[in-house]
Amino acid sequence: MKSDIFAPRSLWLAGAFLGALTLNAAAQQPAASPAPSAAPAAAAPLPPGSPLIGRPADSEAAAKLAPIAPPPIPAAADKLPTAKLKVPAGFNIEVYASGIANARSLAEGDKGTIFVGSRLVGNVYAISTDKDGKRTVKTIASGLHRPNGVAFKNGTLYIAELSKISKVDNAEDNLGSPAKLVTIFDKLPKDEAHGWKFIAIGPDNKLYIPVGQPGNNVLHDNEHGLIRRINLDGSGDEVIARGVRNTVGFDWNPENKQLYFTDNGRDWMSEDVPEDELNRITKVGEHFGAPYCLQGNIVDPEFGWGKSCADYTAPVALLGPHSAALGMRFYTGKMFPTAYKNQIILARHGSWNRSKKVGGDVLLVTLNKDGTVKKTEPFITGFIEDNKYIGRPVDVMQMKDGSLLVSDDYNGAVYRVSYGKQKVADKK
Repeated sequence: MKSDIFAPRSLWLAGAFLGALTLNAAAQQPAASPAPSAAPAAAAPLPPGSPLIGRPADSEAAAKLAPIAPPPIPAAADKLPTAKLKVPAGFNIEVYASGIANARSLAEGDKGTIFVGSRLVGNVYAISTDKDGKRTVKTIASGLHRPNGVAFKNGTLYIAELSKISKVDNAEDNLGSPAKLVTIFDKLPKDEAHGWKFIAIGPDNKLYIPVGQPGNNVLHDNEHGLIRRINLDGSGDEVIARGVRNTVGFDWNPENKQLYFTDNGRDWMSEDVPEDELNRITKVGEHFGAPYCLQGNIVDPEFGWGKSCADYTAPVALLGPHSAALGMRFYTGKMFPTAYKNQIILARHGSWNRSKKVGGDVLLVTLNKDGTVKKTEPFITGFIEDNKYIGRPVDVMQMKDGSLLVSDDYNGAVYRVSYGKQKVADKK
């Protein structure tokens, strides 16, 4: 079903362009001839997997588009944009923690510790709350390689780096000292393109790990473009879905245990297509089309020759062109109104390769009883101002008390959304 919301891609560090001037030979030119002019500058090849590969060379508008780098340091708590963020009437949004450079994926420990991964700075953080309600942010691991994904189960923290999964036993008992990581799975590709990972533990007590395509739009081997799962000790590796370009968020429907996941569409086809997707897995082995079929109904112009979208599983909703749909969770708490129960709350990081930015918000996705999508509507807006970002939501996570956390890697912060007396955010 197509969503009525049209609103990066994840942050990429584009390769630098190197100028090279070539002078024409002048030895045989007459003495009175003017000096030859320099040849046009030649750009060095882009590094493998660069998000700029495929950018139209003859488009002035496209030439202005590039991945959006966050500020060099996290925003101070009093500089965060909470006053500009809008939530539905009755909801409240406030700063939960700040000073968390490149805050990305979220996981809650048994004792209420909030673990936060990062993508660019190599850190894993822990936010702890004392008996007086004061929160402290500690860096429990550093020097890691794209530790975007975090998950927690029975006292153990799981961390996903670019090419491996590690665990930290008794993670909440030793927050004052560096975490002792033990590798449990190291058979993941090392491609930087779409190499950062969101991870989560399913109702089957297995750890789910995505591997994106190793570039914007590429044919690839069987180790990419998929979602796999392993046992919590690293054994039992199994691929459960293919045709997945780059998912950075998924969760299980609490009613039927089906896995729903966001998937980012390819770049440089146009500003308006393809749209990002919300998919669901109904059986092991489904193929979701990438790179042959886009958004369920467009045959890819490069790799779709001889293919039919009818041969692949279509998305349950479209989420806007280049909106960078990332973290999503089913809301199962009791704090929010009953209309939110067992529905999806989904973060869109926001587009970078689009002249008019879309995304940069958090959506409520309401499902029908059969698991299809009934409607999609804004839940938190205001991260885009005058076509520029003042924040970029990455992940959402329900806390044990039923409130919702939202990470913002642009500002290095985590926000808390609750339902009750209005405090900060404006009504719609």
